[in-house]
Amino acid sequence: MSAALPTIEYWFDFGSNYSYLSTLRIEQAVRHAGVGVQWRPFLLGPVFRELGWNTSPFVLQKEKGDYTWQDMARQCRKYGLPWTRPSRFPRTAVLATRVALAWAGAAWVGGFCRLMMHLNFVEDRDIDSAETVSEVLAAMDLPVADILVRAQSGENRMRLREQTASARALGIFGAPTFFVGSEMFWGNDRLEDALAACAGQAARV
Repeated sequence: MSAALPTIEYWFDFGSNYSYLSTLRIEQAVRHAGVGVQWRPFLLGPVFRELGWNTSPFVLQKEKGDYTWQDMARQCRKYGLPWTRPSRFPRTAVLATRVALAWAGAAWVGGFCRLMMHLNFVEDRDIDSAETVSEVLAAMDLPVADILVRAQSGENRMRLREQTASARALGIFGAPTFFVGSEMFWGNDRLEDALAACAGQAARV
C-alpha cells in the first residue's frame, strides 16, 4: 500500500458474520476505488459487555438472529461467496486477532484474515487454537514461529486491549465498522459508501 494513498480504517472481528463478507470483499474493493485500507482487528466481546450484552445481539434476540442467517445466505449469493452457518456462534479468535494486529501492516495480513474467516464461516471450524492459526500461516508459507512469538508477546497483548478500548472510545458498537477520518460507517453494506467518501476526500485535497 502506497503511503500516498488515501485510506479507510477497517475495524473487524473474526467472529462477526458480517465482517466475513467485508473481509472477503475489501481488498478488491479498495483497489477498484484507488484507496488503501488499514486493518484494525479488535474483540467485540468486551465491547458487547460494556453495552450490557453477554453475547451477540443476534443470539440474544431470536427474531434478529433468524433474520440474520437468512440475510447471510442472501448476501453470500449476491457476492458469490461460499457460506455455512457456523454451529457455534460467535466464535472467539483471540490468537488470530493478535496475529492480525501485530502484523497489520504486512502484505499478507489480508490473505490471513480471509483464510481464518473461511475456516469459521465456510468450513465451520474452531479458529481459536494455536494449531489452527499455525496451519493457516504454514499454508501461506510464512514463518510460523516468528509470527506467533511476536503476536503473543506481552507488548502485543497490551496492544490488543488498547485497540479494543480505542474501538469503544471511537463509538464502535459492532463490526464491521469503517472510518474515513472521523466519519464512521457501520456494516458491510456501508463499505461502498466509505470508499466513496474516502475517494471524494482525496479528490478535494
